[in-house]
Parts: sequence; C-alpha cells; structure tokens
Amino acid sequence: MINKRHMLIQKNKQLSLWSVNRYAFINIEMAQLLQPEIEPTDPRILRSRRMLLEALARLLTKKEFEDLSVQEIADEATLNRATFYLHYADKNALLQAMTESRFRDLIERRAITFTDCNGALRAIALGVCDYLAESTGCPTQLSRMALEGSIIPMVEAMFKEGLAHHGMARGADASLPATTAAWAVFGAARRWFQTPNRIPAEEMAARIETMVSPILFGASQ
Repeated sequence: MINKRHMLIQKNKQLSLWSVNRYAFINIEMAQLLQPEIEPTDPRILRSRRMLLEALARLLTKKEFEDLSVQEIADEATLNRATFYLHYADKNALLQAMTESRFRDLIERRAITFTDCNGALRAIALGVCDYLAESTGCPTQLSRMALEGSIIPMVEAMFKEGLAHHGMARGADASLPATTAAWAVFGAARRWFQTPNRIPAEEMAARIETMVSPILFGASQ
C-alpha cells in the first residue's frame, strides 16, 4: 500500500512538472508570437512552423485544399489544434506562409538582391516569372490561388532596400515607387504566365526591366 501510494505521488509529481514545463513553453511561445514586428527565434517555435508547413505540403499531394481541415493538418504535423492556432489564424494563412516560403527560397538560392542595380531588376522579374511557372508543377490549388500577398511584399521590401542604397531625391519617399514597381513586376509576370504560347521568361524579364526601370530609378534621381 505504501509503495503504491509512493508511486502515485511520484507520478503526480512528474505530471505536474510536465504541465509546468508545457505551460511555460506555451507562455514563451505566445509572448513571442504576440510581437508581430519581431521574428520568432525560439527553435521550438520555428520547428512547429516547419512541421505545419511540411504537413500541408504533404497533404496537398493527396487532397484539394478546400477539403482539408485544420485538425487534419495538425494531426499530420503531430501537433494539436491549439498549437496550430498559436502560429496561424487559419489554413489560408498557413497556405500563404508556404507560398511565401517557397518564393523566398527561390530568391535566396539565386542570391538575388537589389543593392546593386546592374541587372538586379531583371533578375527579380525573372525570379517572379519562374516562380509562377513552377507553380504549375504544384497541386492545382497553388496555381489558382492569389499570390499577391506572398510575392509583392517581398519584392517591395527588396526595392525599398535597393533605393536606400541608391539614394533618393530630396524629399522623396521610397515607399511609393517601391510599391508601384512591385505591383508592376508581379502584374506583368502574371499576365505573361496566363498568356498561351508565351515568350521565354528571360525575354519577358527584360521587357519588365525596361518598363519598371523609370519608376524606380526616376525616384532616385
């Protein structure tokens, strides 16, 4: 009887300790996630997000996005629904995060930046064209979804950074030309992607460069 009671006490202590640690982790996770301007750095948070992204990618090879539930995604990632909602508002937010991650990977693989104007604009335009073209090899819903929210903010941020290096005219604001150019690049690339018998991506990127250059570099003069 004493041994059983001792074992029960020990088990309760272990459960209590687990609960405390779990509660502490959730608090840490929530504290970082409630700061939208700061990118989470806790490896457990990054791991959870990676698991959810990978789970969605696997499920999209089996089912249409519309038929997926948050619970299915969480189960595939071996996480619970509460953890899912700590990171993403809904499955659409997760899908957007996945497309953004893929576009960022493409940009990083090609080491594309806008700090050097020599060919950078054309390289960015080509990256957008290639990303849209590559989406045809993804599940059908990825090629149908609106990608503006994933691509344009990244291109806009690159343009802003580049304009900061080039120097702006007195009193000029980099935000307006960067935003205008980002939408122009994406819009032209999407129109190219939707055109039957389209010209090669490299040729389209050169045309986009010619069209968008005055928007960007006119602001830095």
